[in-house]
Amino acid sequence: MGTNEEEEAAREEDVTAAPLSATQPGTRRPGPSSHRGTLLPVPRYLRRRRASSHLLPADAEYDRALWGLHGYYRRLSQQWPPGQHPGSGGRRASGTTAGPVMPARVRPLSRRRQVALRRKSAGPQTWSALLAKAITKSGLQHLAPPPPAPGALCSEPERQIRSTVDWSESATYGEHIWFETNVSGDFCYVGEQYCVAKMLQKSVSRRKCAACKIVVHTPCIEQLEKINFRCKPSFRESGSRNIREPTFVRHHWVHRRRQDGKCRHCGKGFQQKFTFHSKEIVAISCSWCKQAYHSKVSCFMLQQIEEPCSLGVHAAVVIPPTWILRARRPQNTLKASKKKKRASFKRKSSKKGPEEGRWKPFIIRPTPSPLMKPLLVFVNPKSGGNQGAKIIQSFLWYLNPRQVFDLSQGGPKEALEMYRKVHNLRILACGGDGTVGWILSTLDQLRLKPPPPVAILPLGTGNDLARTLNWGGGYTDEPVSKILSHVEEGNVVQLDRWDLRAEPNPDAGPEERDEGATDRLPLDVFNNYFSLGFDAHVTLEFHESREANPEKFNSRFRNKMFYAGTAFSDFLMGSSKDLAKHIRVVCDGTDLTPKIQDLKPQCIVFLNIPRYCAGTMPWGHPGEHHDFEPQRHDDGYLEVIGFTMTSLAALQVGGHGERLTQCREVVLTTSKAIPVQVDGEPCKLAASRIRIALRNQATMVQKAKRRSAGPLHSDQQPVPEQLRIQVSRVSMHDYEALHYDKEQLKEASVPLGTVVVPGDSDLELCRAHIERLQQQEHEGAGAKSPTCQKLSPKWCFLDATTASRFYRIDRAQEHLNYVTEIAQDEIYILDPELLGASARPDLPTPTSSLPTSPCSPTLRSLPGDVAPPKGEELIEAAKRNNFCKLQELHRAGGDLMHRDEQSRTLLHHAVSTGSKEVVRYLLDHAPPEILDAVEENGETCLHQAAALGQRTICHYIVEAGASLMKTDQQGDTPRQRAEKAQDTELAAYLENRQHYQMIQREDQETAV
Repeated sequence: MGTNEEEEAAREEDVTAAPLSATQPGTRRPGPSSHRGTLLPVPRYLRRRRASSHLLPADAEYDRALWGLHGYYRRLSQQWPPGQHPGSGGRRASGTTAGPVMPARVRPLSRRRQVALRRKSAGPQTWSALLAKAITKSGLQHLAPPPPAPGALCSEPERQIRSTVDWSESATYGEHIWFETNVSGDFCYVGEQYCVAKMLQKSVSRRKCAACKIVVHTPCIEQLEKINFRCKPSFRESGSRNIREPTFVRHHWVHRRRQDGKCRHCGKGFQQKFTFHSKEIVAISCSWCKQAYHSKVSCFMLQQIEEPCSLGVHAAVVIPPTWILRARRPQNTLKASKKKKRASFKRKSSKKGPEEGRWKPFIIRPTPSPLMKPLLVFVNPKSGGNQGAKIIQSFLWYLNPRQVFDLSQGGPKEALEMYRKVHNLRILACGGDGTVGWILSTLDQLRLKPPPPVAILPLGTGNDLARTLNWGGGYTDEPVSKILSHVEEGNVVQLDRWDLRAEPNPDAGPEERDEGATDRLPLDVFNNYFSLGFDAHVTLEFHESREANPEKFNSRFRNKMFYAGTAFSDFLMGSSKDLAKHIRVVCDGTDLTPKIQDLKPQCIVFLNIPRYCAGTMPWGHPGEHHDFEPQRHDDGYLEVIGFTMTSLAALQVGGHGERLTQCREVVLTTSKAIPVQVDGEPCKLAASRIRIALRNQATMVQKAKRRSAGPLHSDQQPVPEQLRIQVSRVSMHDYEALHYDKEQLKEASVPLGTVVVPGDSDLELCRAHIERLQQQEHEGAGAKSPTCQKLSPKWCFLDATTASRFYRIDRAQEHLNYVTEIAQDEIYILDPELLGASARPDLPTPTSSLPTSPCSPTLRSLPGDVAPPKGEELIEAAKRNNFCKLQELHRAGGDLMHRDEQSRTLLHHAVSTGSKEVVRYLLDHAPPEILDAVEENGETCLHQAAALGQRTICHYIVEAGASLMKTDQQGDTPRQRAEKAQDTELAAYLENRQHYQMIQREDQETAV
């Protein structure tokens, strides 16, 4: 009996490992109805339970279309054993001649026995192949295609390549969300067997799925169906009778040829650096929870495919796909029509409006939990240049794609209405203050009870409301994972919102009318401020000019220059100097007009939040001034401030305006057309009477000060009384090149000194200690070494602990971060003006201390009548990689800028031979013009080095100041030459440095 059991189990393992392609030609795959006897038992960890089909309708659990791992296993297990199929002439199971042919039922092996038998019978290659096929096929284990939608064509046309989430009734299970990518080093996910680009043998465009991060050639997208791989599911069908049936989410396993981090099972890394160009699958990771394992039997077990997924560290904010149901369109059957005819008239007179009665393809059925804070993300892709479009892709990776919304696709109303019944809902608005106001106004219209709190990810510039709530003045490079943690842990606060009601002033004479003025304000509610006068006039001029000539305002530098020019001309013309003569201000029944006329302000601001004009604080800190209270955004009071030109100028250096009053209601009367602005939206308002009163309070999320980056544990070590921390600084060019590699960036940092701070100090206090230390070191040693080079005013802290890479911390948020949160034994700071070693003028030049070489001791001065060496000798030395000869010729007066007949410089020849020593010498001693010198075909030395894949030499040339924007005769930049050479790491480095050069150039233009 034991022998038979092992034979049956071995046969079962072989059947499981057999790939679909192993079916012989001419044979038919067995279907669900191809058996007439008892099935071979499926191992317990591969059995499909009713609860495991939570994303499918009940009738699709064992559908023929389900060719995942488990559906295929069942089909194979339904085959008759060899020699026992009816009519095959084999031996009958019962041993008799009568009765039906029945295979012997075999008792299933234990899980430990199966694993042992698998390891014994299958070699490493067999297990790897089995695991690869199992993971690939499991992509559809819970994604069986749903029943065809009503009216759907049988012959489906070519599927559209989507870059947005499909909310129509024809949405496809597991549909990818594609974005164009230039990652040329990643192998196509479909593999060489199905790769169309490999067959075409030419370079084609690639696309990357934002939700599961696989990369394929654009023509290979259709091939994903052949390997049965789809994206992580974002919804489920509503075919089950009980739509509130308790369900769970399974892992969505994806092969990875490159993987960051460490294996969850063994704790070892994935050796990414050594397998970059390898076709081998090194890891298996889940695109939901982000867990990753080595692709081998010792780390990843087959039964893990069935295990429920925890959704990872952000499970509290992720909306599970089991909450989102696709509803089937109701069909008008004959029975339904009869029921409608019998309905009474009272039934027809329903109070439901057209919005409530309209059928929608998707509905939300949440499962309330006090531990969950489901999140909706609204992104304005027009904010902050291209930041909005890029941030969408990151959120699609961390969250369910159906909880991330692009505001350019129709606004927030539909999404908020759909998710209105979700308990503990939170909202993240990614954009400027205008985007936040848009969402808050939509919440007012929908009257959600209770209103969900709104967090802010500031994009672009300004962002005064985001600064007030501790979210900072703009997005730098903080990891999205940490942003989600801040949103989850943030404190809920209230924000006053104010009504604006304007009506024409009947007392204004006809001579005061302006044809270009309007009677309506751009917004009827404000969250930040309402102002009139000088600042509104400048904003209005910019707004009108941009609408008339939008092509002239596509650069931040031009925009800033226009603002500066308009402000200066307005100041000279004094267009707002008579503002006090044409307005009357009454606050809480008190007339402030006499006080305003005495002050003669050119601008008046009604302020709701402490921040104004990109971070300034015009109310300041009253302190001992007992007539005024400190400003708050939830106290139901407005601050009224007047500005003269002097106080406006002092505002940028920490000054404040003239405090007039704090009030609950304002009546403002103007006697002529005056420029006004509401939360940055300007207009020229005709003579009007404006009433300002409290509208309501919005619920917001304020970024909280965190005690530590991770969860608190009972065995957590107490905070020490004092911390002794080494301070090291990093230059901007090292940060841009190495911020993804912590170890290399730590090695490139320059020690600054040691500071002793209290154990519970935040970064604001630490900054004071560092500046004091730097001042002492600078005064004591001078600036003779890089260690003593003075810090620039723009330096900031780097977080080196809470993410897989370094990232910057906004100075406005330093009070929210403890020192222990971003550092352990060493703290790193970024100085954007710190010079690199190759560009630092106060370091000894290589001329005074040359590299050690055999020829160095024999150098001697030459007689004055000796002719300088010929250029051919220099070229020959560079070609032959003869560093000593080249150095000697240069000392003798040789011209390092000499060119040959093809206009190739010495640097071109040194790059061709790959001589790092000669290249380094030429970069240190030749004129800077050699960096961008071109030969006949338009190639610079950097083009040549990139085409040859010489990474170290490329680094030398880039750091010396070579341009990365120059193109050759083919129109290729050095980055594009590296891509053609299939060196993706080098191409990524060059792209990074090219982007940094563009930013640096724009900053220099702005400074001028």
